[in-house]
Amino acid sequence: MAPAESKLLLTDRAISSSNHVPSNYIRPVGDRPNLLDVESSTSIPLIDLHGLLGPARSHVIKEIGSACRTDGFFMVKNHGIPEEVVREMLRVAREFFHLPEAERLKCYSDDPSRTTRLSTSFNVRTEKVSNWRDFLRLHCYPLEDFIREWPCNPPDFKQVVGEYSKHARALAVRLLEGISESLGLERDHMVKAMGKQAQHMAINYYPPCPQPELTYGLPGHKDPNAITVLLPDGVSGLQVLRGQKWVAVEPVPNALIINMGDQIQVLSNDRYKSVLHRVIVNNKSERISVPTFYCPSPDAVIEPAEALVDDDHPLRYRSFTYGEYYEKFWNRELLSASCLDLFKASQ
Repeated sequence: MAPAESKLLLTDRAISSSNHVPSNYIRPVGDRPNLLDVESSTSIPLIDLHGLLGPARSHVIKEIGSACRTDGFFMVKNHGIPEEVVREMLRVAREFFHLPEAERLKCYSDDPSRTTRLSTSFNVRTEKVSNWRDFLRLHCYPLEDFIREWPCNPPDFKQVVGEYSKHARALAVRLLEGISESLGLERDHMVKAMGKQAQHMAINYYPPCPQPELTYGLPGHKDPNAITVLLPDGVSGLQVLRGQKWVAVEPVPNALIINMGDQIQVLSNDRYKSVLHRVIVNNKSERISVPTFYCPSPDAVIEPAEALVDDDHPLRYRSFTYGEYYEKFWNRELLSASCLDLFKASQ
């Protein structure tokens, strides 16, 4: 059992706090969000996936390839997840974080090996400055292996989240197929590279923050997995680094946000890049986000596709297992320097 001080989750600290951020959330002066120096942009590509099912597939594949090359982030509409499933997912997520603390704490753990756990910040065992968020982390694939561990409250939590996770997996697979084709690879290349495959979900809760300029929901980082499917609740908070400028990703109704993770960067031999992104908080409203992380299985061997290595594109990374990679990622905490630097091929 975690010590008492670790179990005081951010939601209750925020509710009971004064108009000041506790000292353990305050970033050093040079590592604060600088909220006045952020571009508000609607230029993140928005791709209509309806065409993937018909004669327009090649056009949509080109759009996916262009977005992966130039942005690393894009939004999708007509993504195949029913509006009712999305609406229910956000409802049950909010209800969970509005439960009494004693009920939520039944899921609490600071052990990252736990396949279902509630925690706060990022890695409370190692970090020096905390992040202004709580999260419920769930393993989701194969669903039957994990769903019994999930919370029983709200009463329909397992049913609602299980349904959403199945749709999110199907979307991730379709996108990975599109990404493979956009690189000139066989449609199933990326999916096969994932080995037995894995899927995790984080239900993130960011309470209102009295001094958002002093802290982060999450500082700048790159995702360790292959592809992330993010369900936002309509409240702005996600920002992406473009060049040297942070750009706010404004949610679009009924659209999901997609970003490349480090494993796609390796598999594509640097054709596509994972991109730094961060989460800022605000002093007016809570924010819910639900990222689904589609991952290789821990024993999957990750390496650049042979067809993408040539004289103009030499081998960028050595082979490694995803388990080896993830262990190093977790122990490095959320650092701006990519964990992939540790896996570069010797030149």
